[in-house]
Amino acid sequence: MSAEAASHPTYGNWRRPRRPGLGPLGLVGTFGVFGGLVITLLASLISLYAALVVLVPAVVLLVPLAIRTQDGRNVYQLTTLRIGWWQRKSKGAHLYVSGPLSPRPGGRFRPPGLLNKVTATEGRDAYDRPFGVLHHPARNLYTIVLGCDPDGGSLVDPDQVDVWVALWGEWLARLAHEPGLRGASVVVETAPDPGTRLAHEVLPRIHADAPEAARAVMEEVVERYPTASSEMHTYITLTYGVPAAQRRQRDDVVTDLAIRIPGLLSGLVAAGGGAAYALSAERIAEVVRVAYDPAVAADVLDARAQHGGTGLEWEDAGPAAAVETVGSYQHDSGVSRTWLMTLAPRGTVRSSVLRGMLEAAPGTRRKRVALVYRPIDPATSARIVEADRRSAQFMATSGRGMVQARAASEMRAAEQTAAEEASGAGLVEFSLMLTVTVDDIAELADANVSVRNLTAASRVLMRPADRMQAAAFTCTLPAGILPWEQTLIPHELQEAL
Repeated sequence: MSAEAASHPTYGNWRRPRRPGLGPLGLVGTFGVFGGLVITLLASLISLYAALVVLVPAVVLLVPLAIRTQDGRNVYQLTTLRIGWWQRKSKGAHLYVSGPLSPRPGGRFRPPGLLNKVTATEGRDAYDRPFGVLHHPARNLYTIVLGCDPDGGSLVDPDQVDVWVALWGEWLARLAHEPGLRGASVVVETAPDPGTRLAHEVLPRIHADAPEAARAVMEEVVERYPTASSEMHTYITLTYGVPAAQRRQRDDVVTDLAIRIPGLLSGLVAAGGGAAYALSAERIAEVVRVAYDPAVAADVLDARAQHGGTGLEWEDAGPAAAVETVGSYQHDSGVSRTWLMTLAPRGTVRSSVLRGMLEAAPGTRRKRVALVYRPIDPATSARIVEADRRSAQFMATSGRGMVQARAASEMRAAEQTAAEEASGAGLVEFSLMLTVTVDDIAELADANVSVRNLTAASRVLMRPADRMQAAAFTCTLPAGILPWEQTLIPHELQEAL
């Protein structure tokens, strides 16, 4: 190992689970090919015409499974996405109006879309600290939101960063042992600093008898400092499911979650999360309210500084109006666009690979980066890594030249993953989503350029979430929406396709 590699640890070895089946067909397509061949052979015993009648429809149905885009989607998935968008648009589901003048009863500003049926309650942990719980009745899921103030990597030794990364990996591995955990997400939100907190901290402390020059300097600092600074918030959401055979009362679930929160917070602190705490129901509602209406961010901070809170409830955290288009999502005072990761950085990376993407982007009102995690239980993890290991060994011994060299590299990576999993490491599926909010739809073009520059610097391949911008926007909120829990097709069947 070189001196540079020793002083700057590298990471990586992210692997996509190898899709079972022949080439791009997947498991379902492979069964369809062999089944079609068998039926065609049986039909050929009757007549050639009967064999053609069976073969032609089979080919027509299987060819779309073999045609895939760069991000791995086949023709059927693209067609389903477009049909779903046309249906929502024909029904007017892409429009949302709330409040007293809306046709919905109650006259409140409930969040739209996937959050419309969600309800919020509050409990207290073992230290009598309040925490909010979001209940998703459609899937019987419960979400808690944790907040933290990460220490950052500036002026920190590489060894300490390596320790933080290791402890963060250990914290993620522990999630696989959390009873009932369906998924987790880390949301990093950045926005220009409105200067409200600075003003409330500095201006009341200026003495009435202070010299005029000193007073002018402090007032100028309060006025000009926010133009060059930004605020950053980090949220961790944990979503738990209750099996149908164990229907429990909401109070029992809240009590169970209250017992787990102190241990989860201590793990975050050890992994470099800084001061970690659980968000109350009011704070969760404030975060969602500001995401839908960025113009009220300064008012929320002002009310919190003067009165200690806003009194905002979950039922009033949504927008007054929202419009979803193919490539954007318009909501109150902002217009947002969301991108989805299609490929993680290849090769080795350093701990600062996402630093540029997480920092505030000039010209944007708000930006959120959401890392979504799906922990895999140890038994399933062992089966996955062993299946990848066998596949990599087969590919390494069945090719020649450059193909064999690349397959040998895949085999080394698979062997390393299997060894780490056998030593106790966890296996986690993850993805990344990026939402940028601007003031006007005309500014989206500049936002597209900024996102391309950020993703290129981070070596992450991303694509816009076209025709599902509203759902993607909701997934980047710290509200516990897990994409694989919101699909009609089970996750296992989607992998087989």
